Amino acid sequence: MVRHALVEAMRDDSRREFVEAGSVAAVREVLTRKPADLLLLDVNMPGMEGLSGLQRLRREFPSVPVLIVSALEDAGTTRRALELGASGFLPKSAPVKAISEAVNAVLQGEIWVPAGTHTQPPATGADSNGQLTQQQCRVLALLSEGKQNKEIAYDLAITEATVKAHVSQIFRKLGVQTRTQAAVMARKLFPN
Repeated sequence: MVRHALVEAMRDDSRREFVEAGSVAAVREVLTRKPADLLLLDVNMPGMEGLSGLQRLRREFPSVPVLIVSALEDAGTTRRALELGASGFLPKSAPVKAISEAVNAVLQGEIWVPAGTHTQPPATGADSNGQLTQQQCRVLALLSEGKQNKEIAYDLAITEATVKAHVSQIFRKLGVQTRTQAAVMARKLFPN
């Protein structure tokens, strides 16, 4: 019922394709068959074992951003989900407008938590300057190797549109306007 409600709330954008899975095993099967731009993951889904399922899925599919959906709304659960690699935390009690807001933010490479949630995104989700998400760091590293969006999308198993969104966010966050400027900045941020 929750999956159906989430899909219906996001149907306003006809360009999106939705695949539903009722267990962690089914999620693995879907992600193995076809790359996804985003995974909405219920903490109480069969096979999740609390947030352990999130941790396993992040290890197996590190390039897929995860938006946790949960009836649990305490700051500790939210913080722990972000520490384990979630890109956002959406309470089941959130209004329909928040669903679209959360999905769009995460697809653009942002960390999303509901307004008024008193938890900061973890340091493990950002690089040393605290601005870029892990996925944005991966995109920036490949960009600095001279790879084009299509190649980055292939390497990270995401769509080219998602790469473009990440590149836009990277440019904005780094205050650059070209790929060359971003590559120079990447060398300063990641000197190895």
